[in-house]
Amino acid sequence: MLRSVLLAVIAAWVLALAPAASAQGAPPESEDGRYSFHRTDDGYLRLDVRTGQVALCTRRSFGWACQMVPDERNALEAEIARLQGENATLKKELLARNIPLPGAVRSDPPGAKQDSQIQLPSEAEMKKVMDFIEKVWRRMVEMIVNFQRDVLKKT
Repeated sequence: MLRSVLLAVIAAWVLALAPAASAQGAPPESEDGRYSFHRTDDGYLRLDVRTGQVALCTRRSFGWACQMVPDERNALEAEIARLQGENATLKKELLARNIPLPGAVRSDPPGAKQDSQIQLPSEAEMKKVMDFIEKVWRRMVEMIVNFQRDVLKKT
């Protein structure tokens, strides 16, 4: 009897300490699951699952502090945008001074809107297209009728 009580107490004590021991080795988790933590030599890398931003969290004398890790993609996109703006300004200056742009350089960037109007087809062009569509339709109906006739003959 004493032995079973002792075993029960030891089992309860082990079960009580098991979650605490496993929590010490596990990285901290946020309540809403927004962040994912990964252990590093210096602390933890915190990944914001919604935005993709990464921060390095380290223990300081005053507590934990997280610093954003520089994102190379944002830096590259910012540099591309700056260079595109600078390029457009230089093109405008050249054109304003009546200096032709170099050979392969176009006056408008590829994504820029052009102020040209849409050219609608003439009546003659519309009639040609409609005649062609009508001809294709009639041929297609004729093929279906012939196919049906062939199937009915075989049965």
